Amino acid sequence: MNILSLLHDANISYETQPGHPLSRCRDIADLTYDSRKAHAGVAFVCLVGANTDGHTYANQAYQNGCRCFFAQHSLDLPPNAAVILTQDTRAALSALSAALFSFPQRQLNIIGITGTKGKTTVASLLFQLLNGAGIPTGLIGTCGIIYGETHLPTQNTTPESYELMRTFSQMLQAGIHTVVMEVSSQALSHHRVDGIPFDLAIFTNLSPDHIGAHEHPDFAHYRDAKKRLFSMCRHALLNADDPAWQDMCADSQASIRTFALDGPADDVACNISPLRGTVFGMGFVYMDRPFTIRLPGKYNVSNALCALSAARYYTHRMDLMQQVLAHATVPGRFETVPSPRKDLTLVIDYAHNAVSMQELLRTVRSYHPKRIVCVFGSVGGRTKQRRAEMGKVVAEYSDFAVITSDNPDFEDPQQIMQDIAAQFSDDLCPHICIADRREAIYYTLSHAQSGDVILFCGKGHETYQLIRGVKEPFRESRVIAQYFQTVQTSAPAPLTRQKTQENG
Repeated sequence: MNILSLLHDANISYETQPGHPLSRCRDIADLTYDSRKAHAGVAFVCLVGANTDGHTYANQAYQNGCRCFFAQHSLDLPPNAAVILTQDTRAALSALSAALFSFPQRQLNIIGITGTKGKTTVASLLFQLLNGAGIPTGLIGTCGIIYGETHLPTQNTTPESYELMRTFSQMLQAGIHTVVMEVSSQALSHHRVDGIPFDLAIFTNLSPDHIGAHEHPDFAHYRDAKKRLFSMCRHALLNADDPAWQDMCADSQASIRTFALDGPADDVACNISPLRGTVFGMGFVYMDRPFTIRLPGKYNVSNALCALSAARYYTHRMDLMQQVLAHATVPGRFETVPSPRKDLTLVIDYAHNAVSMQELLRTVRSYHPKRIVCVFGSVGGRTKQRRAEMGKVVAEYSDFAVITSDNPDFEDPQQIMQDIAAQFSDDLCPHICIADRREAIYYTLSHAQSGDVILFCGKGHETYQLIRGVKEPFRESRVIAQYFQTVQTSAPAPLTRQKTQENG
């Protein structure tokens, strides 16, 4: 594509670095922000991140053959490279990507979901409801990119703008015209979703999260980032049970619709109760029709109601939606794991902060299990406050805790575990610290007692552990299966009260 045509279509403000005019690179075939993928005919966009600055990799991109660069300040490159200066390269990447792929977002019905909790569950349920009603629908979110027979992993809840536009284009080619996507606060503040005309924007709930040195500086910044979605949509659907809903849509020009369990709203679920004859699950009535879900707790009824209310913008096949919802599952969200020990209930869940952990544990406790065993940790690079809050919740609601690693990255797992364990005491929940997560899982299963509900929290759908910058393969369900394949469990040792033990 001619660089001048691309710049014109993208409609971005720019200037060229003196001595590096556009004539040095007249045409490009693609864009990249990864210097390893930069070569002749590809423009390199220097993105500034929390830990890395793409400007420092410009010379590497040049050595790989790249001759066209987008930057926020001057680059020290030979004069045969074109350097285009723009105020914000993230915003520029969004506009350039849309133009490169001929604005595919304008030909799609795009549904964006934001909120602190529930995004993945709502997105997955809505994706299944729409496809079940005969509407070919794509999904973009924490669990990956899914459409037709295609299933691709994602690095972030909301991919970078280039990947989004490429995915939209591929979905159109595959006959997809409706897309359900999770929209994170980071995506909104980092311009990943700029220029997307959302047909429907959904708000699930709001509580403090993702606040820290490399995320949002404070709660107000986090809240306002999410609020931005409702200035970008045609219709807005909001959870009226959450007091933040009115603030979210205060400046929106969209048509407003609400859903709720406990208060007045346009869409309401009633007769909510746990399913009888099953370990976990809920039933409720919506629009005078009975619905069931294979997920526990009122918070999941709220997620299901949200998905049903959203689906009704596109279909009125309530009979099909009843059938789909009754069998719908969400990867890594209260995912029960089969085991040869029928006296145990094993659950994998993505709960990774105090709010979601408390909801999960309270819900499981309401089913009156013999005991709750919680296997959990906390990611590296986050505030100690998150760890303390999680530790307090688990100590209060669990009968035994196995504190282990989540995604420690470059932080010492022992320090993370110590920060969590500081919230425990002998008169609360007994606990043990085992840094290696595989060992922690094996320990928990080998010491399980009949009737235990064992919650493996934090990893959910993830297929890796982030250790010192490397994503090491790790799928929790596979580790559990491997344990039962290799270890005899006919005479399990009991979980006993003990002081913190540190391994690894």
